[in-house]
Amino acid sequence: MATNGDARFDAHAQARAVSSLVSAAIVVLVLAAVYSSFAVIKPGNVGVVFNRWSGSLRATGQGIVWRIPWITQVQSYPIALRTYSMVARSQEGSAQGDDSIDLPTREGQHIRQDISVTYNTSQDKAADVFRSFRGADIEDIERTFIRRTIITVSQNVAGQMALTEIISNQRTALQDTIQDQLSTQMEKMGFVVDKVNLGASHLPQAIEAQMQQKMAAQQQAQHCSSSRRRSTAGTASCRSSPAAARCRSST
Repeated sequence: MATNGDARFDAHAQARAVSSLVSAAIVVLVLAAVYSSFAVIKPGNVGVVFNRWSGSLRATGQGIVWRIPWITQVQSYPIALRTYSMVARSQEGSAQGDDSIDLPTREGQHIRQDISVTYNTSQDKAADVFRSFRGADIEDIERTFIRRTIITVSQNVAGQMALTEIISNQRTALQDTIQDQLSTQMEKMGFVVDKVNLGASHLPQAIEAQMQQKMAAQQQAQHCSSSRRRSTAGTASCRSSPAAARCRSST
């Protein structure tokens, strides 16, 4: 049978336990409040401070930014150059797996194209970026707006060019046109495009085989023409050579 002393001891123990739990909870709340009262804007970034009560926005430079917990939101955006890549080789691009983009051609054919875009946030428009994308971080913006804009602009430009132009003699023009049009679209939303780089082009096997056959035929024709010019007797020699036989069969 429990005595009065035992009961008092149990009551004191419970009180101490409750007091310890309350003290621990207070410490946790204080630490959470202190941690939430500031944010660190890393070098190469610009911060945007948003007050949920007043709706005010202001930009701030790198360093510690003080804020009111649960009232003030701080988001950072890169003003240093940043590259978003979409490539076929896994682990090399901004997304996993084959992330090269599909480019249509004027003839209605399609190829896969590696592309990378180097850009940054306009420091003067950082608050506009926050407002336009509702406080989303740069990774979310890349996965949505930036990615879609790169694909749309690239496909629109490539669709006006022939396949041979895209992969050979007009490749630089394609890259420059994509950069010009992409710069216009990105600038509207507060971003500055520094460079667009077209990487490897990946042709379907059927198209690649056709192009190899065409190149072989062109090289064969050039060989026959060169042989005829080297000698006054080139015509007779060329007719009797195996290369000439191939030339005649191809014409």
